[in-house]
Amino acid sequence: MMGLLGGKRKIRFLSTLTRWLGKANSNSPTYFISRWLFLRILGLVYFIAFLSLWVQIDGLVGSNGILPIKDYLDTIRDNFGNERYRLWPTVFWLNGSDGALHFVCGLGLFLSVLLISGCWAPIALFCLWICYLSLVVAGQDFLSFQWDILLLETGFLAIFLAPFQNFPKLSCQSSPSASVLWLHRWLLFRLIFASGYVKLSSGDETWKNLTALNYHYETQPLPTLIGWYVHHFPEWFQKFSVSIMFGIELFIPFCIFLPRRCRAFAGGVLIILQILIASTGNYCFFNLLTIILCFLLFDDISLHRILPQKLTSRFPHSLREVEERTIVIRKLHFGCRSILVTMLVIFILLISGIRMAGMLFRYEQLPSFTLRILRWTAPFHTVNGYGLFANMTTSRPEIIIEGSNDGENWRVYQFRWKPGNLDRPPRTVAPHQPRLDWQMWFAALSNYRRTPWFGKFIEKLLLSSPEVLGLLLENPFPDDPPRYIRAKLYDYKFTDWETNRGQGDWWQRTEKGLYLSIVSLR
Repeated sequence: MMGLLGGKRKIRFLSTLTRWLGKANSNSPTYFISRWLFLRILGLVYFIAFLSLWVQIDGLVGSNGILPIKDYLDTIRDNFGNERYRLWPTVFWLNGSDGALHFVCGLGLFLSVLLISGCWAPIALFCLWICYLSLVVAGQDFLSFQWDILLLETGFLAIFLAPFQNFPKLSCQSSPSASVLWLHRWLLFRLIFASGYVKLSSGDETWKNLTALNYHYETQPLPTLIGWYVHHFPEWFQKFSVSIMFGIELFIPFCIFLPRRCRAFAGGVLIILQILIASTGNYCFFNLLTIILCFLLFDDISLHRILPQKLTSRFPHSLREVEERTIVIRKLHFGCRSILVTMLVIFILLISGIRMAGMLFRYEQLPSFTLRILRWTAPFHTVNGYGLFANMTTSRPEIIIEGSNDGENWRVYQFRWKPGNLDRPPRTVAPHQPRLDWQMWFAALSNYRRTPWFGKFIEKLLLSSPEVLGLLLENPFPDDPPRYIRAKLYDYKFTDWETNRGQGDWWQRTEKGLYLSIVSLR
């Protein structure tokens, strides 16, 4: 009798567990609300990306900018001939003028609004991908960040997720493709898992001994005010935070492929992680983009409990309801869409599989044909490799640029966002990305000989280029350009509580020497 009762309890427990994991409803889970949120906020991310770039584009890659796009493309044309179209796919081969740059940025904003409104979503997404790819390819060093390629990969996949209707009513939309949903989750898995894996595989001692966050808030590219305060938390808290981060980045991604409740749990945890990262660092639209990928882990049942009923009531409640309303649309699009999705899945799995193998092992150990495949597909950024902060920087070198007319009295060029004056607190600038300020962080970690754009930047300052000076906070030579310019290297650190309260300084610094000796055009 006791054995029989024990068996019933086990069956009841397994039945409850099964329902909890995602079998509680007889209907298959739907993702209409998830897709709606994902596409609208993806449109917002695109809008932010294009607007952020537009206000800087002249100074970065315009005709009077640091790295003029026309000169760059002319050099490629002279050296690569017709092969340039495949290796550098960009619409600026047609026209590389400043007007073309502004047109593409403006078109990107218009298409972003179109996507947010839900009109012609697949067409808008395809054109957005073309526009942003063109800017990334032609933007050179200033558009070489992981969130740029993440936006391209996410935007490319979203083309196949969007409903193939011009003005789709929420109640009559076609069902999101399960295969395309899976590809978005696979992207999220690769992004998060790689972020944890590269930290361990790099051999960096600060990650191994859990002390990386002792340095991170202070040495990250553009620190924030919250980061200043968190930097002063006890060491046990910093080590605990690193441990939690490793647990999330290395184990939680596997929950993405488990039943619905586990997926929802993973989505919630990853969203919280991204919010914490965003609050302590300036990573432009990266965190928001990662969060919207997490939205696709929540089915409509989960979102019905969170979102207002006024919004959720506008969506279909079951696949059967959709099938009854969209039977004509399904007949027209099913064949073509199935072929496209099948080809997409094969392509993504092949390329991403090669990249994962290269990360887990070594690219040199892979067959030569796989490397050729990567070389052919890499220029389009449809499948990418990820992994931020594999090696933690433990110091903060900062470049301070000064100009002079007599070689004795020097005036400082102040940047808008990067550390400079000791009494200026770290500030939040995200989701905007001041790309020159970001590149100055990388330049300080290297030297000017390995940073070709830096010499061109100095040349533009000597010429008082208004487009380049517009990227800075102020021009210390408003009347005539300086005769001389030099760049000093300092080691910056956060001040402690006492110094901050007593002197009002947020930074302290030690001079390390010259980054660039005195230069002049005369």
